[in-house]
Amino acid sequence: MHLRSLFLVSVMLSASLSGCFGEQKVDEGGVEVPYDVYPEPWDRTEMMYDDSDVFARVTVNGTHGIDAVRSVFVPVPTITAADGGAGLTGNAEVHLGLWLPVIEGCDWEAGNVSEECQVPVIAEVGPYYNDGDVDALTPADRLGRMLIENYVPHGYGVAQVSVFGTGESNHCMDLMGTDEQRGIDAAVTWLGSQGWSNGNVGLIGKSYDGSTPWQAATFGNPHLATIVPMSGLIGVHELMWRNGSMEARGMIMHNGVYGSFGVDGDAADAENACEGYIEGYVNGPAAYLTGGMVEYAGNDYWTSRSFLDRVVSNYNGSVYIIQGMQDWNVDPHMAFPTHQIIEDAGIEVKTLAGQWAHDYPDRLSGHEALPSGEGAEAFPYTLRWDWADEMLYWFDWYLKGEGRAPTLGVEMQDNQGGWRFESTYPAPDTEYVVINAAELNPSGAGMITTTESITLTYGPFEQDAYIAGMPSFHIAITTHTTNGAHAFLDMTDSSGMHLGHAVMDFRFADGGRDGSELIVAFASVTGKMEFMPMDVFIPAGDSITITMTQTGRDYVPSPAAAGGYSINWASSELTLPLVYRTCEDLFQAPMHTYGEDAGRTC
Repeated sequence: MHLRSLFLVSVMLSASLSGCFGEQKVDEGGVEVPYDVYPEPWDRTEMMYDDSDVFARVTVNGTHGIDAVRSVFVPVPTITAADGGAGLTGNAEVHLGLWLPVIEGCDWEAGNVSEECQVPVIAEVGPYYNDGDVDALTPADRLGRMLIENYVPHGYGVAQVSVFGTGESNHCMDLMGTDEQRGIDAAVTWLGSQGWSNGNVGLIGKSYDGSTPWQAATFGNPHLATIVPMSGLIGVHELMWRNGSMEARGMIMHNGVYGSFGVDGDAADAENACEGYIEGYVNGPAAYLTGGMVEYAGNDYWTSRSFLDRVVSNYNGSVYIIQGMQDWNVDPHMAFPTHQIIEDAGIEVKTLAGQWAHDYPDRLSGHEALPSGEGAEAFPYTLRWDWADEMLYWFDWYLKGEGRAPTLGVEMQDNQGGWRFESTYPAPDTEYVVINAAELNPSGAGMITTTESITLTYGPFEQDAYIAGMPSFHIAITTHTTNGAHAFLDMTDSSGMHLGHAVMDFRFADGGRDGSELIVAFASVTGKMEFMPMDVFIPAGDSITITMTQTGRDYVPSPAAAGGYSINWASSELTLPLVYRTCEDLFQAPMHTYGEDAGRTC
């Protein structure tokens, strides 16, 4: 392991650093306990957690029992005949399973209960109940069981909700379209307006289930008090296209992957004949050809599935983003610069970003299987057995108004395993080092083709540093025999270990989703490429290498990039976002044994 010297036990427990990691008190039994009821992450170093299950558990169990699950169908009156499907019969509804705490003196069936009996609700909303997983009335191992067993005893309701066209919900599976969004909003309203509810609802989930919280937040629903999207989508197009470059799954995501969830051989299959499903057949291939949002003639297939702008405009709750920095399924650009965008909008936001893949912060089976350069060097320090407590503290504050206000900012783990806290990300003291590309000693082919590549090297670094943020590489190119160009950048360290990557269709030279349909042959453009967010430690004396090819990993070359292109290195420049942190800036995650075998010494 390459975990740096902060994690030497002798350093962690030294009196000189006690202020960095929080004061500890010792009770009569000699057991260290946190300095207050809601300890900060850096104050949990010596706390003990139950790591015997597949998920994290709270350190203090709640006192309430867990009532029998309730099966609930929530009407969605905003679905009308114009939407097809269940709108034609007028009975659109989403299904959920609901678990409530057993509280002495509280009768949930009575309807209107006293204020002392009212509880907030934590909900996971997604397409997988009865479609690749247990039904909505059975605690799901992926998250539901963790929520039910940890938080219902602490006085929370927990709901598992099926989106339209999945589980027992009827209507259409329209892949995060406006119908699905309205169904989620109806579920939030129902959960927040029942007599047993205190009016506050929080949504949490990973992947698709981490995208439904963003969908819910687009409405500004007064009952939605907080969302916890984990590797969730801020938009569907944003998932599968990056600067005009498409992932291989892009064209079939709706119809080839999720559309079948609504088709199970029963009489309700006809309800999937909605406009969204039909439009998916056209808009996937069209987005590949253009690289953009295909907004011609008022087409809103992709724009209606883009959430972040509406969240910024409408949402009044808090956001806790959780993201794997080694996630190749839902890339970390869903978290950064999203964190800053949310923060700048005045929304209270925190982010937990670890060097895991498409996973939860506490799942051993996923974390331990990662290859070198994609999380292996940070394991096992990726595992956050304090995550259940972290979420309890968050929900207590934002759903109950109890405890203390969380410290907002970013808990970031670097690629070697070290955890630190930044007030925002990139950090305010980030140094942006600009290097002319001609100084990077380009070598290899004279141009980029389907078989030729170019390598560039920067370094050695004079002092320990972190590349922390989104490096940019502005590359001036001239096309040759094609009307476009495509590039993939792979950054590695001196050992050849992967650090980060970037991709671009040069029709989208300015980055983002607005591009040109055509770049004429022998045209010159400057592609403002931006690497995926990364947080990597570079020791003094080490160098980085960038290899430039036409495409890489699971990205599909642009249909407008069949030929080669040359590069004007004198007009190109690399910008590295660097921060300088010492051992005293890092903190130790609990439940890990740190020693000299963990890496270099300070």
